[in-house]
Formats: sequence, structure tokens, C-alpha cells
Amino acid sequence: MHPLSRRITDVLALDPSARAIQFDGQWSSWGQIGTLAHRIRDQVGTASAGMMLRNTPVHVAALLGVLAGGGTVVVINPARGDERTRADIAALQVPILIGTSADLAALAPQTSATTVALGGLDDAPRVSVGTAAACDDRPGVAVRMLTSGTTGPPKRVDLTYEMLARSVMGRDPASSPPPTELRRGVAIVNSPLVHVGGVFRILLCLAEARPFVLLPKFDLGRWSDAVREHRPSAVSLVPAALRMVLHSDLTREDLTGIKVVTSGTAPLSADDADAFTEKFGIPVLTSYAATEFGGGVASWTLADHQQFWHQKRGSVGRANPGARLRVVDDHREPVPPGQAGLLEVIPAQLAETGQWMQTTDLARIDEDGFLWILGRADQAIIRGGFKVMPDDVKSALESHAAVAGAAVVGVPDPRLGETPAALVELRPGDSATPQELIDYLQTRLARYEIPTTLVLTDAIPRTPSGKPDLTAVRSHFAQR
Repeated sequence: MHPLSRRITDVLALDPSARAIQFDGQWSSWGQIGTLAHRIRDQVGTASAGMMLRNTPVHVAALLGVLAGGGTVVVINPARGDERTRADIAALQVPILIGTSADLAALAPQTSATTVALGGLDDAPRVSVGTAAACDDRPGVAVRMLTSGTTGPPKRVDLTYEMLARSVMGRDPASSPPPTELRRGVAIVNSPLVHVGGVFRILLCLAEARPFVLLPKFDLGRWSDAVREHRPSAVSLVPAALRMVLHSDLTREDLTGIKVVTSGTAPLSADDADAFTEKFGIPVLTSYAATEFGGGVASWTLADHQQFWHQKRGSVGRANPGARLRVVDDHREPVPPGQAGLLEVIPAQLAETGQWMQTTDLARIDEDGFLWILGRADQAIIRGGFKVMPDDVKSALESHAAVAGAAVVGVPDPRLGETPAALVELRPGDSATPQELIDYLQTRLARYEIPTTLVLTDAIPRTPSGKPDLTAVRSHFAQR
């Protein structure tokens, strides 16, 4: 049994009668989660199982059950739309398919896989044996996770048991001592289970033997209610959620107890981080991670933030323990400190390979090891020979008091090649015209960076991780 599987099994058995997950105001016990997890484990074994994941206690138990037995969870996102989900399931050809009865009936009515229909937390799953042959099982792979699909169709990345264990249990999972009692503090999990952030948060709570509130998705009202009830010392907010909290009517008293906010998955402007700290008195620790890394590779610590933030604001921190970072030129040769180039990493989770993973992120690292992410090289807009980084334009737009969020992409131009186009979502109750926003940018951006098209929208399309769905944004402008 892998140390991660053993940790899941041990924690589920610590105190079966104790509170484990609060969902929609109701608590389920560790015993309830463990009983369903063991039922799923007995059905799946070490096989690969496609799982239509939603943020509910039943789905958490199913996820833990597969991992407790050493199987592989193949993540399926049932919220991507019925046609795309059906096509995804057909292409996967997994031998076992797990989901609610409603999801299985709607999205896999003619599957040849063995189906495991989830009911209530206390209900035994209904199993219908299929004829599908075993697929290419991948020994050691815990989760075949979907990428966020920001710039194109999501793809699956293999996350091994060892990678996930190192992310939540430390660099030597085999020698990590198991908890002997449950934690008293309650965490809040608002990241989707179909994203690596959600799986990481769930496994971190299990590794620490910590009960948690599970939200179906980030909702300001439900989140703030959970914060007031449980007073967690730390919370995690993706940039879009952090901006919702920042621009809400919440006060410092509402967030009493929170000592630090962590933020990742997408760029967060230093202005937003500072505004959050000024309003609530809580430091924001940004980080840098990717699905392919199986966790984070750089982040701010509270000690670094207290000492260096004013000098290094906008950085995503320094390399995590055991991780290595470097910036290289077009020939993959390291560049001097402070010079921009492509970022390469060796995550602590994969340190034994010694192989540099090349990213598509433009970055710089200063002489003190602080990392700045400058944008995606594959998203740069070349406007008449000038390079425009969409994140710079996005940040400038989001600094306007009326703007809730923005997404910026390149659109074809017969003379200049490409020009930036922006889709902008305003805050409820606020107003601004496209021309007012363009005028606002005149003093904040170079002329070539200012969008040639700016469109207001009710809601920016987003991926499950909260990032703007740039494929959908491009489609919006193409249709126009």
C-alpha cells in the first residue's frame, strides 16, 4: 500500500463518529465517508475508473475510495456540456465509470463500462457489470487530471501517488508520521474537484486529519458564512474569488480569525493584493503551480512577505523547498538574474528525475531567488512588431473601480497582424462605457497595448479553476 493510500485509510478510521465534511449546512461523519469509500475501493481495486466529479461528500468519498485501493481516478468534468462529456467518455473507454445515477443516465446511457451509480452517502452504490475490457492501466498513477483548458481543450496529465503524497505529506511520505487525532480547526474547500486545486485541498485535509466545509463552487455568501462560523486561520482564494471578496461589503470583522490568504492558479496583480491587505489587514501570499507539476513550485512564505514584499511586490515568491527554478533563452541556456526568458522547473515532487520541465511562461528571477511571471509566451500579441502581454492589459483594466474582471486576447488585423481585444465584466451596480475604459487606459498603458476592441459582457466565461476561458473569449470575438 502506498503511503498516500495508507494515510487515507488511517485517517478515515481515526474517529468514525466525528464530524468530517460540512455540506449545505449538514455534517457527515468520518465513518460515513469511510464506509462509502471502502465500498468504492472494493468495486474498483487497482483498476482505472472514470469519475464524473462534482463537489459533494459522495464524490469525495468515491475519490478517496479509489485512491485508498491503489486505483486510478480518470477525471471527467460533467459540467463541460452534455455533448462534450459524452464524447469524452466514449474516447476514454474506461472499464469502470462512476457517477450519480442522473449523470450516468444522461451522459453515458449506452456505455459498455461497468457502472457504479452513487446515491446518498449511506447508500450502497448500484453496480451494473459491463463488457468493456480493461484499458491501459497506469501503475503508480493516482489521478489522470484535466488541465484547466484556458487556451484550448483540456488534456489529461498523469499525477502519480508519489507526486501527490509529496505535495500533501512532505518530501518523504514513507516516513511521515500519521496523525493520532483529528484536528479541531475546520478548513474551507471551494475549489472544484475536477481541478488539481480541489483534489489537492481534499488530500491535504485528509493528510492533516482536518474536517472541512465543502462548497459546490465559490459563492460569496456561503463562503463568508463558513468563515464567520469556523474562523479558519488560513483560506485559499483564486484571483477571481479574491476580487469578489475585495469588492464586497464584507468587513475586517467578517474575516476575523483569518491570518493569511493564499492565492494561485492565475496571476494576481500586486495592486489587488495590496488593496486586500489594506481593507482586511490580511497578507496575501501568492504562489505558482501547474497541473503538470502535481503541486506548487514557488510561493511566498509569511516571513518572506513581512521582510520583502515592498521590495519584491508582484513576485510569486521563491522556490518551494526541494524545487528548482531557472530562466533560459531560446537555446535553453540559463540567463543572468533579472533577465527575462522562459521558465524551467524541477518540482520537488519530481526532484529525483533531475529533469528540467520547460514551461510556456515568460519569467525573471532576481538575485535573491524571487520569481516574477511575466505572461505566457504562447499568448503574446505581436501588434505591428510590438509585443503586448495580455496579462498587463488585463491587470490595467481590473484596476478600474467598476471592473469585476477582464479577459484579453489577440484578434487578426490585416495591417498589424494582431491587435488586443478585451472582454470586460463590470461589478454589480457599477457602470462604465467602453470609451471611458479606453480613456482610463491611456495613462496606464503604451498606445500599442490599448485594445482596439473592448466589449462589455454580463459574465466572462471561465474554466473550473476560475481563469478566463480564452478559447471561448476568442470565439466571442470571432462571432462578432
